[in-house]
Amino acid sequence: MSERLVVIGGDAAGMSAASQARRLKGPEELEIVAFERGHFSSFSACGIPYWVGGDVGERDELIARTPEEHRARDIDLRMRTEVVELDVPGQRVRTRDLESGAEGWTGFDKLVIATGARPLRPPLPGIDAPGVHGVQTLDDGQALIDSLERTEGRRAIVVGAGYIGVEMAEALLNRGYEVTVLNRGEQPMATLDPDMGRLVHRVMDGLGIRTVGSAAVTKILTGDDGRVRAVATDDAEYPADVVVLGMGVVPETRLAEAAGLPLGVHGGLLTDLAMRVRGHENIWAGGDCVEVLDLVSGRERHIALGTHANKHGQVIGSNVGGGYATFPGVVGTAVSKVCDLEIARTGLREKEAREVGLRYVTVTVESTSRAGYYPGAAPMTVKMIAERRTGRLLGVQIVGREGAGKRVDIAAVALTAGMSVEQMTALDLGYAPPFSPVWDPVLVAARKAVAAVRAAG
Repeated sequence: MSERLVVIGGDAAGMSAASQARRLKGPEELEIVAFERGHFSSFSACGIPYWVGGDVGERDELIARTPEEHRARDIDLRMRTEVVELDVPGQRVRTRDLESGAEGWTGFDKLVIATGARPLRPPLPGIDAPGVHGVQTLDDGQALIDSLERTEGRRAIVVGAGYIGVEMAEALLNRGYEVTVLNRGEQPMATLDPDMGRLVHRVMDGLGIRTVGSAAVTKILTGDDGRVRAVATDDAEYPADVVVLGMGVVPETRLAEAAGLPLGVHGGLLTDLAMRVRGHENIWAGGDCVEVLDLVSGRERHIALGTHANKHGQVIGSNVGGGYATFPGVVGTAVSKVCDLEIARTGLREKEAREVGLRYVTVTVESTSRAGYYPGAAPMTVKMIAERRTGRLLGVQIVGREGAGKRVDIAAVALTAGMSVEQMTALDLGYAPPFSPVWDPVLVAARKAVAAVRAAG
């Protein structure tokens, strides 16, 4: 007798899990039913800012696999269908067709929860006015593009200066808008330490993107036509023809919480190394709705990234399909850009190191992406954090021009391996003048960190 796998969520984690399970078990052994409330499956939300900005020409370029392609592989993917209730003891889910309103129950033997994350959208006056946009789904991206093409004015406000905020600022600048970024924090990119965020701030201002720190939005002001006309903070008003929200996300776990499944301090589902929901033999979860182990701090954290979601899906699908796989954790690596400035981080910031009780040293070095005499050598700043007693690498942040961002991968591997900064100085990295100075900037930082550890005793 075949089993039924039900998947809630038709994007990265959910459909990766379904696809991997199907590779391991045919339809005669495993029936797979997936529910997706949106219009699209398996799409890249990370690519939306580049579509809006014109770097990606067509929406469909962001779709990795269509519903029809999934169905051709014997995965019963039901679009525009939302799971509204999860009955864990009864092993069934209640769904609602968002087009017809029809509801019904579907039983499962195994369940995958891949409900993703939802954007923060505080209940501010005017936040639902025409001209105010989020950028989580392809529908959101299309609505923003349509709004930009209809709007006569050229003033754009971006609320929030995290990854989405700075990427959308670039997209709007590329479209010829006068861009102002309003940020609650003092510096943009709160995933960096303030001294590194200050570098980003300086460059954004130099690019013509006005960045206002310590500017908490209090309301959206509208005109006589009901459309947005300005954004207000405690002490100022900023005229706007279009507003883009980039205020971060939280795990979408309301369905799981109502069903009594275990959540962590960040609101994400808690799983074991096999991505099985803790305490539930036949339920797995992955993607932006879960918390994962931080290999550096040893604590759970929530990181919404497509790279993790796809890996989670592969692990889940292998386990559902009768194999065995684990997801050991993350080190918190992320990279982004605003115009030609590359921004990267991995491991812990100073604040996070203090929160987990670590004593540390920090070093910051200025270097270049290539040999200084080679044409096109661009400056970069590397900040490194190491444990004071052992010299264990704790974190790296990099801000610079071409060739800076992906250097963070060196540090990500070192963090995963638990290397000390002294061990890092012996890494055999590739060198030629067009690619790096003789001492790569990351290794220069490691050498300086070794000296700081020794000086600290």
